[in-house]
Order: sequence, then structure tokens, then C-alpha cells
Amino acid sequence: MQRQEIKPLNAAAVDVTELRRALGSFATGVAVATTLDSQGIPKGFTANSFASVSLNPPLILVCVDKAAGCYPAFASATHFGINILSEGQQHVSRTFASKSADKFADTRWMSGITGSPIFPDSTAWLDCELHNRVEAGDHLIVIGRVRSFGYSPAKQPLGHHRGSYIAFGPEG
Repeated sequence: MQRQEIKPLNAAAVDVTELRRALGSFATGVAVATTLDSQGIPKGFTANSFASVSLNPPLILVCVDKAAGCYPAFASATHFGINILSEGQQHVSRTFASKSADKFADTRWMSGITGSPIFPDSTAWLDCELHNRVEAGDHLIVIGRVRSFGYSPAKQPLGHHRGSYIAFGPEG
């Protein structure tokens, strides 16, 4: 087997489209982050980056694009929700990834204990208070402490891989 040479990237010459394709090779679940803006209007977006950080204390993170219309709401929020979508919620994912003026119009939601919008039809949801914010390039990493949560073992999560939705099912 012949060894291939791997050349380092020149940061100024990174092809963002190709990098996005490479990162899209990592299959993920689909989550929608939600909060209220300073006037109490619900805001949200389909998150590309969501992860569990710690179980003790219970911390999660989500990354918000600084160019997103809801960025100001998340940059000042004291609480937010994470809604892990189920297979039947592709329309919710698409809506919250769009520039729609009222993303909440066709999505059933309730207020969590922090006031954050929670989607009870999701496979799981997390209601969080702000723990920390970290500036990271063109995104803001928002870390939340989970205050309440719920999940439905009967619902299968919605997945995403290389720009398409996929189904995650049990082995067998």
C-alpha cells in the first residue's frame, strides 16, 4: 500500500462548500433550538451542531450562526429549548431552517418551565437555562444547563446525512 501525502490547509484558501460536504458526512440527529426574544416572541432554528456536554451537571450545547435572523435572541437569552425531532417532523426541520417570518405558526409547542418553546411531539426535548456562551468564529456556542426534559421511546429520531434526511431504526 502506498502512503498518501496529506497537505495542510491554507486557512485563506479553504473551499467552504467542500468543507461543508466533508462535515456533512457525519450523520446526525436533527434538533431545533428555541427561545424567546426580548419581547417574548418565540424564535428558533434547525441546529447543525448540538451535543451533550456533561451529565453532572447536566449540560448541553448548541451552535448559533451569527448571520441567523434569530442570533440576537440567542445571544441575549437566559434560557432556551432543544427539540430532538422525530421521523415525522421533516416539515418542522425545513420550516425552522427557512427564512419564514412565523416559524411557530404550524408547529405545536408549549412553554417549558424556563419559558422556552418546547415541541411535545418531538422524540425528546430539553428545557435549559443559560450556563455559558463562547464566541467561536462565525458561530456562538450556547451552553445550557438542563432544567427539565422529556422523551418518547416509541418515536424514532429524524436523521440527516449529506444534505438528506435519513431514518434511524433499531438494529435487527
